[in-house]
Amino acid sequence: MLVRKSFAVLQRLLLVAFVALIVVYLIKDLQPPLWIVFGPLIVSYAIGITLGRMSSRYQKSVRHETVEVQAPVTGRWSAMNSPADRTPSHGVHHFGQTYAIDVVPEPEGTGRPRFAWLWPIARRPESFPGFGSPLYAVADATVVAMSDGRRDHLSRNSVIGFLYVLLAEGELRGLLGPDRVLGNHVILDLGDGLYAAYAHVQRGSIPVRAGDRVAAGQLLGRCGNSGNTTEPHLHFQLMDGPDLDTARGRPFRWRNVGVPRNGERFTVDSAPSAQE
Repeated sequence: MLVRKSFAVLQRLLLVAFVALIVVYLIKDLQPPLWIVFGPLIVSYAIGITLGRMSSRYQKSVRHETVEVQAPVTGRWSAMNSPADRTPSHGVHHFGQTYAIDVVPEPEGTGRPRFAWLWPIARRPESFPGFGSPLYAVADATVVAMSDGRRDHLSRNSVIGFLYVLLAEGELRGLLGPDRVLGNHVILDLGDGLYAAYAHVQRGSIPVRAGDRVAAGQLLGRCGNSGNTTEPHLHFQLMDGPDLDTARGRPFRWRNVGVPRNGERFTVDSAPSAQE
């Protein structure tokens, strides 16, 4: 685990070095050889590919039982990037995302803004009716980490916005580390070596702190648009550790819901223990 952590940090440092060398190269009198400029980038990608293949081999060689937990949301939602359709669900194993799922609130009687080809380029998060929807603990647990201070940015659900995330913002957030990718988040220790992560939470909505005990159904925060996200939604995953640089994903199913497929709408009745 220490080795994986070291290489994950080294990979990001090499990317920072590459960016710095590009800046230096643009200064006419200080141009280093191109092999020096692109060397850190090549090594960084080599490390990333190696770590990815190691994670892929590990996930294929080890069979993990699917863990059933309570759903983290109530009301009507739809699924995206679901492990019911493919694994790794987000195309990568790193940050413990092998079995992660994104769910988007779809409140009854309202329609959320759809993907825009030309206009508007971006919308305020408040334009989405599910912004601020409550998120709940999936089991009795201990809070091991939380972040609550990052802003809820404009949506990126247009062609220009999506390209911006894909080519610029997403790469920069990955360079700065998992906290920037997750945005405001909560990580719970469920016991027995299992951890649950909630990402893209609304700023200022998290009422718990590291070390707090929470009960299944207890309010943990509200659906936001912080971190690497195109519109307000919840990114949820189970994993084997609290450190996103070294964690490996674990399969799960939600009680009375299962694992919804991409585009599938599902409804979760309010749990009697849920607290708003």
